[in-house]
Amino acid sequence: MRYVFEPPPQPSVAVAGGIDRFPVRRIFCVGRNYADHVREMGNDPKSEPPIFFTKPADAVAESGAAIPYPLNTAELHHEVELVAAIGLGGIAIEPDAALQHVWGYAVGVDLTRRDRQADAKKAGAPWDVAKGFDQSAPVGALTPQARSGHPSGGPIWLSVNGQLRQQADLAAMIWSVSEIIAALSRSWALAAGDLIFTGTPAGVGPLRIGDVVECGVAGLPTLSFSVIAR
Repeated sequence: MRYVFEPPPQPSVAVAGGIDRFPVRRIFCVGRNYADHVREMGNDPKSEPPIFFTKPADAVAESGAAIPYPLNTAELHHEVELVAAIGLGGIAIEPDAALQHVWGYAVGVDLTRRDRQADAKKAGAPWDVAKGFDQSAPVGALTPQARSGHPSGGPIWLSVNGQLRQQADLAAMIWSVSEIIAALSRSWALAAGDLIFTGTPAGVGPLRIGDVVECGVAGLPTLSFSVIAR
């Protein structure tokens, strides 16, 4: 096969404890999956099924990255999340079989242009400009589920410049990882390489140039990055 130009590098995420890389195929994200965050955003946590949106695969950023403050926003916000990495694809997956499709887990941050998201909500428009921009998906090193197990409880947290902003327990998720995978697979054929951001707790807030972010999920490697001037 001959391409008209050299294809871009395959987006990938580090694997904890070695030199292996996890190739990223797609990034799915779940909105409104912690009741406190749903209320924080002015919604009823029991009123709707999971909301899904996507980011491009090349939105991933490594732990330790210096991320330029994005264009077209004055309200860049952080949202810390547990990330599930799919290793076995499928469609119409049953919840009781869903965890068999998970390769591993990491902590991630769904960076959001909050002002652009508010505009989109008001206009009934898609969230792409608010969610799918460059380096909008920092992800820490993935831990294979054979080592981590399937996290269903324990702390999830994020700090900015050493000050705790978000802190909750994974047990507070409205929809479990298995339920999320089952719901996603009824609309998309999942495949190895898909990442699923599973939602954020309350405490989301703004980031400024010069901020240093650190975050974690119980038992997984922490993720850190900084925000720099473009």
